[in-house]
Amino acid sequence: MSAKILIVTGDAAESLEVLYPYQRLREEGYDVHIAAPARKKLRFVVHDFEPGFDTYTEKPGYTWPADLAFSEVDPGQYAALVVPGGRAPEYLRNDPELRKILKSFFDTDKPVAQICHGPLLTAAVGVLRGRRVTAYPALELDMQAAGATFQDAEAVVDGMLVSSRAWPDHSRWMREFLTVLRAKAPVT
Repeated sequence: MSAKILIVTGDAAESLEVLYPYQRLREEGYDVHIAAPARKKLRFVVHDFEPGFDTYTEKPGYTWPADLAFSEVDPGQYAALVVPGGRAPEYLRNDPELRKILKSFFDTDKPVAQICHGPLLTAAVGVLRGRRVTAYPALELDMQAAGATFQDAEAVVDGMLVSSRAWPDHSRWMREFLTVLRAKAPVT
């Protein structure tokens, strides 16, 4: 039986930041589940950069079903966690069930991959203090306020935590995460 990986997300998550790790980890042989506030069809978004805009734009993206509600997740059943970005982390950080899940992965020193605005979730549970991270560059001050050292890089590895800026950095992010994951929870 292959190791299970949990992706935590919700509506308005960045499509690529959910579906790329979902498919890449399945390709590698992991059993991947998506958890959200409720079992439902999630509506993702596409963030892109257009000339004349000071920040990214947002358009409707793919839809995808959540396998589990946060209240149904047993973190002990999972070898690792993926925390995508988009706008979902802005409201998900207020979910007490999700905060318990996040804390559990850090308390048991399991691999965690976070990208873009996903670090807003890990910051909300106080696990970034003293760590090196990256995130979407606009979150530099948020990461510093959480006690982390922000690095503007494609991927930053700090122990079991692998962070990345945004979807253009996917290849480096997943290469680094898979290195950590294969050492800690190889596919059997």
